[in-house]
Amino acid sequence: MEQILIGIAIGVTPMIIILIVQLVKSKQKENLHMQEIRKLKTMVTDRMDLESDGLSKLKEEIAELKSQNENLRISLRTYSQKPGRREVSRLQVYQQAADRLTINSPGFGAAWQAALKESEEEFEKTFYGVQPFIKKVIPLKSSDAKVVGQIERD
Repeated sequence: MEQILIGIAIGVTPMIIILIVQLVKSKQKENLHMQEIRKLKTMVTDRMDLESDGLSKLKEEIAELKSQNENLRISLRTYSQKPGRREVSRLQVYQQAADRLTINSPGFGAAWQAALKESEEEFEKTFYGVQPFIKKVIPLKSSDAKVVGQIERD
């Protein structure tokens, strides 16, 4: 019986040693897997943080662009309604009509060019000629004379 126990002990000892080695190896693999899982979790959380930051920045930028767009739309509307804008657009329409008449009507072009040249000369005289100089030097209104007199005193 003693021999049987010695035989069992000799058979069980390598089995226990192999079992312990296998447990240590499996524990090492489990630790490696846990490290890999932690690494992947940190990578995923970092990526999610970056994407959420980027998404929030994009949302802020979209909101800012929408407000700028609205401001520009309002500015454009007020700019187009300022005094003189309708007159300028009306003048553009008249210019296009005059150009079309010049092209389409053979006799209109010469008469139009002559009238245009006369109008330009008259315009130049009122702003750049002798008349405006005289108006500046010799005031016609009594209030203008007071202003000129006050300037000379100062």
